[in-house]
Amino acid sequence: MAQAANSLRSHFRGMCEALASLVFPAPCRICAQILDTGSRIPFCHPCMEALQQTLPEPQCSRCGRPIVSTAVAGGISQPECHLCRSQVYSFDLARSYGAYTPRMARAILQLKYGNVAPLGSWFARRLTLLIARQPDPFVADAVVPVPLDHGRMRERGFNQAELIARPLAHLIGIPFRSYLLVRTRPRPCQLRLTRRERWETVRGAYATHKMAQVDKLRVILVDDVFTTGATLDACSRALKEAGAARVVGLTVARALLQSPAPEAGWQDQDFGE
Repeated sequence: MAQAANSLRSHFRGMCEALASLVFPAPCRICAQILDTGSRIPFCHPCMEALQQTLPEPQCSRCGRPIVSTAVAGGISQPECHLCRSQVYSFDLARSYGAYTPRMARAILQLKYGNVAPLGSWFARRLTLLIARQPDPFVADAVVPVPLDHGRMRERGFNQAELIARPLAHLIGIPFRSYLLVRTRPRPCQLRLTRRERWETVRGAYATHKMAQVDKLRVILVDDVFTTGATLDACSRALKEAGAARVVGLTVARALLQSPAPEAGWQDQDFGE
């Protein structure tokens, strides 16, 4: 009975949204074309389809970076990029759903600054598809979002990584533990940081909560964008130093060589490092 009632409410809500889109046409928040359907996520069908494009194979077996060199990937069952061969990262594994394309960049901006909170659950569902392709590495005891510093949390009112991590934890049946990690030092105000500056900015900037029990935990660490990997690395170091047995990083998007620069007009951006 309850399931039928929920289905009826969902159907009625969809009809209302569709009617609203006809009476009050609005632009897609990504491409600015007039929306052709009603939805809690104000993106058109072509943009939604583009957001569902996954990263190409083959990928680094550790950090998930697409490997373009056939010389590196050819004949190797678990190829690694040059950074992972040099043991740069502290996490055990990292994966991202899609590339940080211009459309993906605008979508993530809408989650962070455009008040499109339902995107968090939509991104979480995409990540469950990624996990379903190879579930064994994602067996874990806790799902933990990368934390914001207190100043940004007060300004924004929410943590975009938490908007993704919380529904993800519910979908995969793993406890959500946002309190395990804290950011102890704020991020600089520069709009653009070099690779070296990103690493220096987050070095020692995260710690486990003094009351948290982290020893022997297997953690899924969630963020919106993997840019250089510095943030996931710094968080993983803090978790490992507190005794975590394994840390797997999971992000919606992965910045590649030709990833877009932040758009003008967003002066408070803090894209994942």
